[in-house]
Amino acid sequence: MAAEVQIADTGSTAKTRDPLGVALLTLVTLGVYFFVWYYKVNREMSDLGRARGTDELGDSPGTSLLAVTLGALIIVPAIVSVYNTFQRTQAAARLTGVEPLNGWIALAFYLLLGIGFPAYLQSGLNKVWHAQAGGVTAAPAETPAAPPTK
Repeated sequence: MAAEVQIADTGSTAKTRDPLGVALLTLVTLGVYFFVWYYKVNREMSDLGRARGTDELGDSPGTSLLAVTLGALIIVPAIVSVYNTFQRTQAAARLTGVEPLNGWIALAFYLLLGIGFPAYLQSGLNKVWHAQAGGVTAAPAETPAAPPTK
């Protein structure tokens, strides 16, 4: 289940999504969910970039989406957009003090198991959103159990 996280210093939110859910929804919807997810993660990173005062995390999620949809007809724009999105994910990790995703693992997922690539990317973004929120998400916290009495 996705939990919303407030992006610091903005009115925007980001979602921590289940990586397996991203892969399965992409598969079940015959790829349609991938495009929805792709736009949303690029928008969330763009919002984080604006909050941090950098354009390193992108500024136009619509252009990224256009590159992987219509640009895929030419092939090159889609590959460049996916590469840039991965680079933005690594930059977001660096800006929030999280260990960035491994580029070789991402490349292996992209080339050998395409459905695993968005799941891997989402796992890295979940760490970013958790770290930038100070380890606190919008999900309700569980109340601690009372200590045992003797």
